[in-house]
Amino acid sequence: MPRPKKEPEPTKLICDFVGGAVGHRFRHDAGRGHGLPKAIGFKAGKDIKVVDATPGLGRDAFMLASLGVEVTMIERSPQMHTLLKDAMARAREAGPEYAEVMDRMTLIHGDSIALLPTLDAEIILVDPMHPPRRKSSLVKNEMRVLREIVGTDDDSATLMKVALESASKRVVLKWPLRGEAMEGIRGPSHQLKGKSTRYDVFMLGG
Repeated sequence: MPRPKKEPEPTKLICDFVGGAVGHRFRHDAGRGHGLPKAIGFKAGKDIKVVDATPGLGRDAFMLASLGVEVTMIERSPQMHTLLKDAMARAREAGPEYAEVMDRMTLIHGDSIALLPTLDAEIILVDPMHPPRRKSSLVKNEMRVLREIVGTDDDSATLMKVALESASKRVVLKWPLRGEAMEGIRGPSHQLKGKSTRYDVFMLGG
């Protein structure tokens, strides 16, 4: 009788801005052509401030900060907050180039739904936990571990509503390419589409 397939062991969750693909992209200045800078309205030399309401492993925040954007991350999970804090400390020690990027990143421990109305936010990025996608085992394991830590973000629609009420310029929702629109949220002003992800951009303030 054949043995049942063994479930792959969950991978250890790593938050790292220096090594791997994140560090490679930083060292080769590969972030400028990414869809996210376009979605937030990034232009070289322009003073842009973004609040990342759901930073996760901080990769998007780091990419934006590496381009010169000031990013405030709000993380409600104590464990994820610790991972981000440690990764930022290690990056500061990795050299002056990384330390300069860290100077543009601020980390707050708290719930974005409660904190966003208290901040003078111009642009808010919302990247809630997405439905599972067919990817490599490594990515599946990483996302599984991340979901176990941060939960399923069942209040993501509420967060979007608060973000739309709190931002003065725009809200950017990072969402699966073919994902259905959030219930109760108006349509975006425009979209930017990638291979597996899209950015729904909500322009505000007239």
